[in-house]
Amino acid sequence: MTAVDNQIHTYPFGPQLGLDEDPGYERSRRAGALTRVQMPYGSPGWLVTRYDDIKVVLSDPRFSRTATLGKDVARSTPAIETDMSILSMDPPDHTRLRRLVAQAFTMRQVEQLRPAIDEIINELLDRIEADGTTADLAQALTWPLPVRVICRLLGVPIGDHARFAQWTDDIMSVVSTDLELINKARDGLIAYLAELIAERRAAPADDLLSRLIQARDQDQRLSEQELVVFGMTLLLAGHETTANQIGNFLFLLLSRPELWQRLVDDPGLVPQAVEELLRYTPLATAGNFPRMATEDVELGGTLVRAGDVVIVHVAAGNRDETVFEHADRIDFDRDARAHIAFGHGAHHCLGHQLARAELQMVLTTLVRRFPELRLAVPADEVPWRIERLVNGVSALPVTW
Repeated sequence: MTAVDNQIHTYPFGPQLGLDEDPGYERSRRAGALTRVQMPYGSPGWLVTRYDDIKVVLSDPRFSRTATLGKDVARSTPAIETDMSILSMDPPDHTRLRRLVAQAFTMRQVEQLRPAIDEIINELLDRIEADGTTADLAQALTWPLPVRVICRLLGVPIGDHARFAQWTDDIMSVVSTDLELINKARDGLIAYLAELIAERRAAPADDLLSRLIQARDQDQRLSEQELVVFGMTLLLAGHETTANQIGNFLFLLLSRPELWQRLVDDPGLVPQAVEELLRYTPLATAGNFPRMATEDVELGGTLVRAGDVVIVHVAAGNRDETVFEHADRIDFDRDARAHIAFGHGAHHCLGHQLARAELQMVLTTLVRRFPELRLAVPADEVPWRIERLVNGVSALPVTW
């Protein structure tokens, strides 16, 4: 094993500035061992930044998500995680819940959703076009699109978007003074889902929530609490991440006009470009989803003791030069499919096919309908959402 740097480094290494990687991640990857860090909350932990080490943590059952529940462990958020959800379960419970919903996110099901997604995209763009030659794409496109898609899939009335949008935003805060607000938002969203579940029980529909209720009531494959938390998780994950990533991708493309022009000239390049942008673009502002070692494990030249907590930052792994040559560059000619933007192992993102479809379709439609699209302000004046778990623009002013 490599000698371990016993210094405890403050993490995150610095404030997140748009989509630039903090130099601390490169230093961590180049070190001969894991990096010991003090995160904003909880006890110190080990930060994992190298691609191969991250894949081990995400797939090795000796690193447990469930073991961290209810404990004041290293984490990015002020709230101690207590909900037993699909995001915090280890197999076999995780496997049981994942199987209940996996069929809704297969390639076949996503392909069947494409006409609806295409309709939503073009309807939103029609409104943008009708309003003139300028727009805020964040408010007019990147947020409404994923919300409408997940609402249709899950069975949430789109008219209720305003009710859960603020709850979602509050839950994603990483500010300690917002703890009361976070808990209130979580309770509000749970109460909303419980209300919606009661409505679907009385009047089932052809949607994912109704099928989950059937699995609960008729097949007894999940508990009532699991049903409510599962619905909340799908609703949060189904739009928050994709909405931010659409905005991030558009910012990168429009702030580097040569990249946008390549897609305008060759729209068939969009699927490959999406994979490279997924690799390059850091969605999370810092490592999260802590895992606890259930026994001593040697990892990345470091002996991780039983009870130690490790935190992975997948975006850092996607910039690992030992895996991706010139990893700090966006290269649409690269085969980037080995990226881990959607995770790895048992917790590999359930909705990755749906997210890919939305990202590909929105870019393909935009380069076709708005080839002259460009930022309406200098790139360094585009505002970013701050003090959140995920990166994202708060506005994206464009013109054409």
